[in-house]
Amino acid sequence: MSDPMKPNPSRRAFLLSGAAMVAAPALAQDASDVNADSTTEVERDITEVVRHNISSFRTLDWRPYFPNLRNGAILVDIDSRALHYWTAGGETYKLYPSSVPLTEELTRRGRTAVVQKVEGPSWRPTPSMLKRNPEWPPFIGPGPDNPLGTHALYLGWKYYRIHGTHDTRKIGRQSSNGCIGLYNEHIAELFAMAKVGTQVLLI
Repeated sequence: MSDPMKPNPSRRAFLLSGAAMVAAPALAQDASDVNADSTTEVERDITEVVRHNISSFRTLDWRPYFPNLRNGAILVDIDSRALHYWTAGGETYKLYPSSVPLTEELTRRGRTAVVQKVEGPSWRPTPSMLKRNPEWPPFIGPGPDNPLGTHALYLGWKYYRIHGTHDTRKIGRQSSNGCIGLYNEHIAELFAMAKVGTQVLLI
C-alpha cells in the first residue's frame, strides 16, 4: 500500500496548481482523522481568481443577530470577507479576514453550528471534484500540503468547514468551493476558543 504522505505524480500536479506563496498574516483585531462523510471542497487554484484582496470590513454590531451568546458565536460576513467571533457572554471579540466561496452558487447562508473540531485534519475531495479532476489525489493527510491547513471546525452542513490554509494568498478573496478559510495562525486561535456547539451564522 502506498504511503498517503509520500508525493506521487498526481499529487505533485495537484499541489503545483496551488503552490503556496510566503506572506505574513494580518493581525486579528480585538473589540482525528475524518471519514469519507467528512470530506470538503478544496480551495480553488488562486490563478483562477481575478478579484483583489479586500480588507474593508463592515463595522456593524452583529450581536443582535443571535438570541444569545451561549457557547459563543461565529458570524461570517461573505460580502466583506470577514469572520466575527464572540465568546460566551461576549467578553472577548475577534475579527479575522477570511476567504469565501468563489461564486454565489457555491455560497451557503444561514444558521448551523460547530459539530466537530479537528487538529491536523485530513482532506478528501468530494466525488464531484474527482469527476471534474480525476488527476487529483483521493486523500491527503495532515501536513503542509493539506488544503485544510492546520485546524478545521466542521459545521453541521456536509462538506462545509471553517479551516486554515497554507496558501495565504487566498485570504480576503473569493477563492473557495464553499468553505471559509483563515490564516493558520487565526484558525488556531479560533480553534482554541470555539467549542462543539458554538453557533455559526453565514450572511
